[in-house]
Amino acid sequence: MPGLGTRRVIQLLEKFKTPQLLFRSSVSELEAAGAPPGPARSIVSGCTFDDAIDQQNRVRAAGASLVSFHDRFYPELLKEILDPPLLLFARGDLSLLSHPSISVVGTRKPTPYGMAVAEKLGGELAAAGLCVISGMARGIDTATHKAALSVGGKTTAVFGCGVDMTYPSENRKFQEQIVSRGLTISEFPMGAPAYPQNFPIRNRIVAGMSQGVLVVEGAQYSGSAITARLAVEQGREVFAVPGNITSQASWGPNLLIRQGAKLVTTAQDVINELSPETRRRIQNGGGASMEDNRKQGTLPLGPNSVLGDEILAKLKVDQPVHVDDLLSGLENYSSSEIVATLFELELLGLARQLPGKQYVKVW
Repeated sequence: MPGLGTRRVIQLLEKFKTPQLLFRSSVSELEAAGAPPGPARSIVSGCTFDDAIDQQNRVRAAGASLVSFHDRFYPELLKEILDPPLLLFARGDLSLLSHPSISVVGTRKPTPYGMAVAEKLGGELAAAGLCVISGMARGIDTATHKAALSVGGKTTAVFGCGVDMTYPSENRKFQEQIVSRGLTISEFPMGAPAYPQNFPIRNRIVAGMSQGVLVVEGAQYSGSAITARLAVEQGREVFAVPGNITSQASWGPNLLIRQGAKLVTTAQDVINELSPETRRRIQNGGGASMEDNRKQGTLPLGPNSVLGDEILAKLKVDQPVHVDDLLSGLENYSSSEIVATLFELELLGLARQLPGKQYVKVW
């Protein structure tokens, strides 16, 4: 309804008790309750009911759900923020709306170090029993979601478009994985495109649904910095991962640490700052850590286990190594053996290929 903000609508609903009574009211009654004249006439005319029917049909076709401000599934933490969304469009496990959560945010163009940190901490937090919230964008967001699912944990993606849309386009299949094993939500209606102005609006939900926000990488004035500021305004904990002082991607988190954000190197640093009630809720919900899910020492690579160990010894977490450097440094093996073993390491989640035939070790 153009001309009516979320806070005004919630105030009107508090006065009229139900949407039905609100729509049956007269213009004078609506104005007396605080509605501006233009929107009051629009409410009485019922001019938006066709749009509502279309949205309802889209929700059903997508297998989605509508969660209103007064719904039992609506997150209690989200109600505490200044301008909570009136409606959430959701696909997936609605119980995650009330699950203890931590938001992890960062740049769309991370360094190898940032990706390694996001994967490590995202997996550790999910394995500890927390639902990991992020924004499904490229880079840190996607890495965090994937890490949470890789350890059998839970994750929630907050969209800057309709939940029936795909953003970014390459995440189409992964988006369905989140729907089947986690949750996707948005306050934007079905079919809404991913307009740039939607993302700063979306960030208040990323911060508002969680017990705290962890910033991995981001520039000083990036979207992750906006989310951290919103978290402070909402009374949430702010955490940050320290980074290379010569890297622009680390300016945001390093500045946050200087301003008082909690410095984080492991998931336990985050968990220690949570309330006793939250820690009690998650203490029996954790699964195996990422390290527990990977065999240490000799790798399960059959005849190439020794070569796999040698390759991992040469790979670094934060500095890509070109395949040519690996070939020249492993003269006792053929190029086909090295390439095949690199492929197996990728399948095991122990190494990752970057553009330009470069490889990094997964932390």
